[in-house]
Amino acid sequence: MTDAAAMPPRPSTKPAAARPTVGQVLSTPPRWLAMYDGFITKNAGQVSQIESALRSLTYIIPGRFRDAEIASESIHSGVQLLSLYHDGLLSRAVSGLPVPPARSAHARYTRFWTHKSKLYRRIAMVLQMVIYTELLCEMTAKRRGGERTRWRVVVLLEAIKAMCRLLLLRVTRSRPLVTPALPEREPMPEGDEDGDGDEDEDEDEDQGSRSESELMDEVAPNSAGALMGDGGASRRRKPPHEREWTMPRTGMSLPSLPDPGDISAYLVGRVLTADDVKPAAKLLNRLQGSGQAAEVLHILAPLVYAVAVARSGNKKSWTPWLVGLAVEYGARQLRDRSLRTTTLERDEWNKRGWAMGWWTMRGAFYENVTKGVVGGVTKRMPGFVAGILEDYEYLWENYYFSTSA
Repeated sequence: MTDAAAMPPRPSTKPAAARPTVGQVLSTPPRWLAMYDGFITKNAGQVSQIESALRSLTYIIPGRFRDAEIASESIHSGVQLLSLYHDGLLSRAVSGLPVPPARSAHARYTRFWTHKSKLYRRIAMVLQMVIYTELLCEMTAKRRGGERTRWRVVVLLEAIKAMCRLLLLRVTRSRPLVTPALPEREPMPEGDEDGDGDEDEDEDEDQGSRSESELMDEVAPNSAGALMGDGGASRRRKPPHEREWTMPRTGMSLPSLPDPGDISAYLVGRVLTADDVKPAAKLLNRLQGSGQAAEVLHILAPLVYAVAVARSGNKKSWTPWLVGLAVEYGARQLRDRSLRTTTLERDEWNKRGWAMGWWTMRGAFYENVTKGVVGGVTKRMPGFVAGILEDYEYLWENYYFSTSA
């Protein structure tokens, strides 16, 4: 036996790969989620465009291919739920800004209640999730259990929505509900790119070394300096009326005047209305008497109609349609029409007024009136548009939540 054969094999010097610990494995998903949240916050505009494109795709292909209707509606519901998560991310990002942007009355009111009451936030979140997935649930119930199961699911979902809205009415101390109950997405202000702060500091330092005539050239749009151009520097600076003018000798700052052709917009943008100075909770008045009864009827109207249709079983019967419309119309007649009605409350009732147009696409009215009109219009449309209308007609005829407001 040779010496080489007698020698034992040398142990490998290559270190074995260390297995990840349990802590490392558990910390990976939160780290990925934090990276995803940061990406969404920094690219809010692009994310909104992608969401809109996906929604538009599911609208253009509405069934949405009949045989693949559940798959198409799943995509639509998934995009809506994902956008709901993105809304929360961007809302927190906007709140963390040094100077938050001006908000609408709806945004101020809903943000007030979502921050004040955890119960309001949770109930509103459940309500919005049900609204985003109700049609998908109806399609699934019909596919698996038939018409009877479908109507049970429809009545159950309408009961959940009514319960959530009644709870919101209680949490807000009998104030009218707003649509949607959660704050809508606020546009993220365009952040300054890297180096912009240095440019602003350099610009402030240069102001002290420039003459008053050069500074006045920036303010006067028809001055010689403005007409000659300054190598593109003026395009990077803010308009004169959006920045202060620092006097070179005294160092005092004075607000610049607006352009002569923009005075009206300049003044209107600085006018405060009564709603601008009201506390957020006062943007809607508390309901009493007939106003509170009207709000309860408005909340119960979809549930009453769904129960009536489920019991009738006849699409062409006028009884369920008349019952549902009567409850909704009674709610509008009982509402408070006094002068103390706020702007936000009037806007909400206007939305509800437009939403009543969906009654022309429901039940007996659709089967006896609207269906014939839609069929006549479809025959006169080009082939592509007619195909989309036919697919939507399939939804209107077979699914309750396709026309629910």
